[in-house]
Amino acid sequence: MSELAKLPGIGRRTAMRLALHLLRQDEATSEALGTAIIGLRRGVHYCRVCHNISDADLCGICGDQRRDRALVCVVEDIRDVMAVEATGQYRGLYHVLGGVISPMDGVGPGDLQIDSLVNRVAEGEIKEVILALGSTMEGDTTNFYIYRRLNAYPQVALSVIARGIAVGDELQYADEVTLGRAVVGRVPFNG
Repeated sequence: MSELAKLPGIGRRTAMRLALHLLRQDEATSEALGTAIIGLRRGVHYCRVCHNISDADLCGICGDQRRDRALVCVVEDIRDVMAVEATGQYRGLYHVLGGVISPMDGVGPGDLQIDSLVNRVAEGEIKEVILALGSTMEGDTTNFYIYRRLNAYPQVALSVIARGIAVGDELQYADEVTLGRAVVGRVPFNG
């Protein structure tokens, strides 16, 4: 039960319910779960290029020759890759940092996959890097750090995802920073 409680979002009570549920199952069901977890741990690793999860040396996105290889979207973690992919709007490649710079949490630039991003850019094939990090202080700090590191490559355009009012939201409920960024980052209306 204590191992189940270590999982994110699982407290002691939920861990107890899960343990009791597994005890009520036949032995084969519990063994199948254990085998699946071991298989996950042994069979899934990180892509050597973008650091996304993969069951091969190169993930399916990096291996897809139909993707735009000149465009790289930088994200904090694997869940962000899934979120962007779910939109169906992006056809470039990714770079997963594995977090954001957070001195309060003891996470510095050396703890992230920033050097490998710079190395990818240095190879010369990338023409644009899209910074798609959260709009938090840590995300903005990481964006700025990457901006400074990529300044040595003026041939590479650097962009950041748009920020502003969510679809379906009303202006009166938006905070001042979000509303201000939406106004400053406005785009032409194309009917």
